[in-house]
Amino acid sequence: MTAFSLEPGHVTWCEELRTLADGRLRPLAERGEPGRVNRPLLAELGALGLLARLFTSGALDLCLMRESLAHSCTEAETALALQGLGAHPVHAHGTEPQRAHWLPRVADGSAVAAFALTEPDAGSDAAALSLRAARDAGARAGAEGPEAGAAPAPLTAAPDGTSAWRLTGEKCWISNAPEADFYTVFARTTPGAGARGVTAFLVPADRPGLTGTPLDMLSPHPIGALAFDAVPVTAADVLGVPDRGFRVAMDTLNLFRPSVGAFAVGMAQAALDAALAHTGARDAFGGKLRDLQAVSHQVAEMALRTEAARLMVYAAATAYDTGAPDVPKRAAMAKLLATETAQYVVDRAVQLHGARALRRGHLLEHLYREVRAPRVYEGASEVQRGIIAKELYRTQQPTEEAGA
Repeated sequence: MTAFSLEPGHVTWCEELRTLADGRLRPLAERGEPGRVNRPLLAELGALGLLARLFTSGALDLCLMRESLAHSCTEAETALALQGLGAHPVHAHGTEPQRAHWLPRVADGSAVAAFALTEPDAGSDAAALSLRAARDAGARAGAEGPEAGAAPAPLTAAPDGTSAWRLTGEKCWISNAPEADFYTVFARTTPGAGARGVTAFLVPADRPGLTGTPLDMLSPHPIGALAFDAVPVTAADVLGVPDRGFRVAMDTLNLFRPSVGAFAVGMAQAALDAALAHTGARDAFGGKLRDLQAVSHQVAEMALRTEAARLMVYAAATAYDTGAPDVPKRAAMAKLLATETAQYVVDRAVQLHGARALRRGHLLEHLYREVRAPRVYEGASEVQRGIIAKELYRTQQPTEEAGA
């Protein structure tokens, strides 16, 4: 398989996913309450085997799932994606007991996962996290943290079985909060160490001291804030290695950023399809709208950008699956191009439809609300440009300046 074409089996599978989304998932989504976790929808995603595929498929399959579902039912796409985002750190970095307890329940839709990275003062600058993991009394020695560049000291629960740390602080803009059953939480275990002093924890929602508040957002999926008031965690809750949790976060984002682009491509294709149907049928100025060059050229531009974004998403996913060394750059490029493209295509489709597209319940009114957030979450467009530039300069071969 190349990065620029799909096997026939993939094409057939995508068509089947669109049919499932339209016939079985959209009715459940329409019965859900905006801003709340739709557990019947999750259960159906589990029954169809789609949630289980989050842990057995590669990046390209994830992109194909997200693109296909987004074309027909954005709510189903987002429900699936959030399960994957919250649970991937457990799948990739969790212990066997953590995986055995949570992953089967995520796969059947009975447990809701959430990825808790962002804070009120640490969004794009994720290494500036301030949620504090303070050592509890009786925890193993070494509270001052490791020397710069040294391996982190082993951290265990106190001898009496109580927690090794207490989490204190806030998280904000967390998808699926406060209704998730468990959270992948990133906390500061070594003050002043930047990205090297962050640890990832698996925190069940019923831990004492953990509370949450829903936020009323433009997007219809659930988003909330979390408050940690000395929430106890132990060594058994650590995902990966203490003080190396930033790697857990970046590994997860490198996988999911291209698939955010796939979500955007699915929305762009839905908007393009709507524009083609409308301009081909709408009578205007003695003919059809499509007969106006100003209209047909806009539609051509929408199609061009959508296909370019799709190819870049597939290329980034293929790079991830083959272990290419430039995954961070490709993932950032894919997310950036696809989300900016989707914003453009949906906006153009609204313009071509006129006022009818702004009416509540219209497909494009729904997409117009949905398409804005992906340019912000999992790294804003400006952050993606920074990542791309950093990777370009990092791999540049040293050369003498001209005339030196």
